[in-house]
Amino acid sequence: MLPMSQKFTFFIVLLVSYMGFAQVGGRATYQFLNLPSSPKQAALGGKVLTDYGFDPTGAMFNPATINVEMDNNVSLNYVNYIADVNYGTASYAYLVDRHTQVIHGGVTYINYGNFNGYDERGNSTGDFSGGEVALSLGYAMNIPWSDFYVGANLKLISSKLEQYTSLGAAVDVGIIYVNPDLKLNIAAVLRNAGTQFTAYDDVYEKLPLEVDLGFSQQVPHVPLRWHLTFENLQNWTLAYENPARSTTDLDGNTTPENINFFDEFIRHTILGAELFPEGGFNIRLGYNFRRGEELRIVDQRSFAGISAGFSIKFNKLRLSYSYARYNSAASSGFFGLNLQL
Repeated sequence: MLPMSQKFTFFIVLLVSYMGFAQVGGRATYQFLNLPSSPKQAALGGKVLTDYGFDPTGAMFNPATINVEMDNNVSLNYVNYIADVNYGTASYAYLVDRHTQVIHGGVTYINYGNFNGYDERGNSTGDFSGGEVALSLGYAMNIPWSDFYVGANLKLISSKLEQYTSLGAAVDVGIIYVNPDLKLNIAAVLRNAGTQFTAYDDVYEKLPLEVDLGFSQQVPHVPLRWHLTFENLQNWTLAYENPARSTTDLDGNTTPENINFFDEFIRHTILGAELFPEGGFNIRLGYNFRRGEELRIVDQRSFAGISAGFSIKFNKLRLSYSYARYNSAASSGFFGLNLQL
């Protein structure tokens, strides 16, 4: 038997070994699976893997966080994403018994709105719409005599874009280390490993697989918890040369943007912080470096990459809100409700 520390190291190496399946936005189908699942996720930069508490929404990103504190909690979240595109999530956790612990269920949907349809000659073919939904069922367990927890989600996915439909399935596998003395959480997740059962047309597409690593800790004697997430570890190359950032000297020679090691590293990084994380009212702030770089406009001040939010508790009801910018034209507000039944 391997020591627990070696088992954890082996698990991390196994996740990172999926780099050969490198996929980011625009290279796979069912991209809605990687959208933030709650206002807390959105406010803290878009991804949090270490939220080991009462909110069942956190288990939609890392099933290893499913725990008894989530029992009989329901979470409902909604965001007007971009233009007429809106999406939302719902999740619920139930304690079956102390032996089997907690079963978690969730749903994620996205509605792309209505579009005017035209054929290749410009003749109207009527309006059409598109939408996608994913149903998930998850379970987690404690590795005996340790502070490690492992979990998995099974997701069934349905998509309809105009007259084209697709069905698929995916699994999430996660692990988390919870140290109550240091108030330190460390987590790793393999998300969206799966396949299409039926393709939109004749071509079967890859799913948006991700490998993520997360850390969080509450600062001693200070009501502050910091979050650090490294996303898309399956693909080191996330940066692209932006022609608008190239430079031209007096002789007319053009030098393209230089993408170095630090540029690539920082695009995998997300930072977040919660003030009064265990209180009835808390404030959240995050920064997504990749989003900030991709939406940055040359010679113009932009708040791209920054996100913020808060939550407030009324007895058994907690309301949450976050603000984030996902495109250069507008921002999105994310609303959430968590209720202990």
